[in-house]
Amino acid sequence: MQVKESDILRLFDESSKIILESKILVKDLLGAINIITKSLKNGNKIIIFGNGGSAADAQHMAAEFIGRYLIERKSIPAIALTTDTSILTSIGNDYSFDKVFSRQCESLVEEDDVIIAISTSGNSSNVIEGVNSAKKKGAFTISLTGNSGGKLKKISDITIRVPSDQTPRIQESHRIIIHSICELVEKQFK
Repeated sequence: MQVKESDILRLFDESSKIILESKILVKDLLGAINIITKSLKNGNKIIIFGNGGSAADAQHMAAEFIGRYLIERKSIPAIALTTDTSILTSIGNDYSFDKVFSRQCESLVEEDDVIIAISTSGNSSNVIEGVNSAKKKGAFTISLTGNSGGKLKKISDITIRVPSDQTPRIQESHRIIIHSICELVEKQFK
């Protein structure tokens, strides 16, 4: 079977449709941006984590904050808990994969830090455990999920739920959400 132009156009149309439908998330997104900005201005940091593509999104977001997104400014403190293979594999081996984020949150999260947990289903057990650990430390928790929000919607302070059940479409919308957060938070630190 040969791929046709219509196959590519269909994917673009599907993605665009979900991104446009995600405009319903503006109030939640605004709330998240304001909480992140307040936390950072009070000397706190952002800690981000997820699995697979969401791990890559966590790393991407942390890089935009530490480096820069669009403007020259001071570095913004952000940590992706998905980058240290020695930590991830030792915790996975010595405890379980479910503990890879909660164990890191136990030592790195401080009161009033902001946690951004990314899970398209909202049901990743290691992400849920990470959020629970961060909440015990007094962090503010934001989750990026898909349509249902899964278990994360019940435990997160803010849940930004992309109106789709398709993982690729959710991830595409997560990237626009992440870029929106980076751009609008960054402007507060010119």
